[in-house]
Amino acid sequence: MTQEELDRFRTLLSKQLDDLLKEADDTVTGMSNQKESFPDPTDRASHETDRSFMLRIRDRESKLIKKIKKTLLRIDEGTFGICDSCGNEISLKRLEARPVTTQCIDCKTQAEKMEKALGL
Repeated sequence: MTQEELDRFRTLLSKQLDDLLKEADDTVTGMSNQKESFPDPTDRASHETDRSFMLRIRDRESKLIKKIKKTLLRIDEGTFGICDSCGNEISLKRLEARPVTTQCIDCKTQAEKMEKALGL
């Protein structure tokens, strides 16, 4: 992989990380500033459902934040784009679709087949 491609991925991932961190901060600020009282049980339930949904989204995003940070470290260490399973290069097309991937398409497909077979 060329230095230009690595720089492009670093920029892309850094921007995505900044956006996710800003959204997480906005969510925490928004939830801590809410002092609304809902006398109607339906309104309260709807509000709690929305809040629960938002927290699930943020949980998924926090996992993505960890993956992005690990990927940025891989770029710095020179292991970005190398499959953790087989050691071959991960295709540029796959990295563009999912920059945080750590497996080539063949290894990931095989892993998913194993998960399915084991019922995971």
